[in-house]
Amino acid sequence: MPLKTKATMQLDHYTSKFSRKTFPIILVSDNVTHAANIGSLFRTADAFGVAHLILGGSAVELGRKFTKTSRATERSISFEQAENTISKIRDLKSENYVIISLEITEKSIPISNLKLTKNSKIVFIVGDEKHGVSASILEISDHIVHIEMYGQNSSMNVAQAASIGLYEFTKKINTITPKPLRE
Repeated sequence: MPLKTKATMQLDHYTSKFSRKTFPIILVSDNVTHAANIGSLFRTADAFGVAHLILGGSAVELGRKFTKTSRATERSISFEQAENTISKIRDLKSENYVIISLEITEKSIPISNLKLTKNSKIVFIVGDEKHGVSASILEISDHIVHIEMYGQNSSMNVAQAASIGLYEFTKKINTITPKPLRE
């Protein structure tokens, strides 16, 4: 069995060199109900420096399945449960958040084509496991994006999709260069 050298040793929470950063992103789950998915959304929100997580719809019990997948990230992520998701999103829209829903529709664009500005404050909405983002939320969204997929299936797990979306947003936010004041 080969010995691990420093160059190949896996880093952990205490030895990784990642810089902590919080992005102006609020992740909203629209009626996501499976405890494991909710736990994964917390873990993903933590990994991508999400400022706040809103669990939309009926209150969900955060039990054993949740804690198993969240790996205690609920202690470090600001969150709330909001039964009236649409009202909460309208409030955020009035605070100049850009409302972006992840859903495949006739009008959705690939998430990689979405343009963001330097100071974008984002509300990123992912939908429930069976029906996706509700029509009422899609109607008030500023953008509807989808993940390009190349197999025969047209959907993926909500937590995996949220991870891809958050990766795209944080990558864009990290690489946006401000326009010069004068050209």
